[in-house]
Amino acid sequence: MQGQSVPTIQPAPTAPDTGRNVPLPLASEDQARADLYALAARLLLAPPDAALLADLAAADPILGSQEERPLEDAWEKLVLAAGITDADAVADEFNALFISLGTPPLNPYGSLYLSGFMNDTPLAQLRTDLAALGLARVAGVAEFEDHLGALCETMRVLVMRRTPLARQQQFFEAHIGPWHGKCLADMEQAPGAGFYRVVAAFVAAFLTIEAQAFAVDTPFDEAALP
Repeated sequence: MQGQSVPTIQPAPTAPDTGRNVPLPLASEDQARADLYALAARLLLAPPDAALLADLAAADPILGSQEERPLEDAWEKLVLAAGITDADAVADEFNALFISLGTPPLNPYGSLYLSGFMNDTPLAQLRTDLAALGLARVAGVAEFEDHLGALCETMRVLVMRRTPLARQQQFFEAHIGPWHGKCLADMEQAPGAGFYRVVAAFVAAFLTIEAQAFAVDTPFDEAALP
């Protein structure tokens, strides 16, 4: 199943046109990564509508290596959950978890998890790194750039732009790796989470595989970055 992009991050208006923003055919593995990042972003930023639930319910299984078995299992559970989930019910669940009046039970923002405060230093550092990559928040988007869904969308953009793996690794390890595990564990354990308990397990399994792959395939070397 091909993931649906979420318009939260785009090339910065002042970024020079280097040709890197022109879509190019990707290797199947990278296309699969981009699709999974897109789906993770879509589910974390907004509740799935009936069409997306139907697409998920009809999706093929993910087949991978033994190391990827947790993702296979999490995907199977997501597909099964989508087949028995009502769009209105999951929208109510999303609103209760992420958008309730006052302080929502879940706030999946990097600044909060990394510093204990919303809109803090980690967000400023993220914005600096996004600017260096020629990316910026889409005008009018409510969520800040350090929302876990927006970060997944940023990774999708980096994959689609064929950004060097070392640069992808640098961004992932700086802005996603240190806190996504705790955030998604909180989501899985949140009272009232049903469908989003399954979503959290799927995203956690995918991001764990990403972290492991970066560690094995692209040991970070700052001097090697363009």
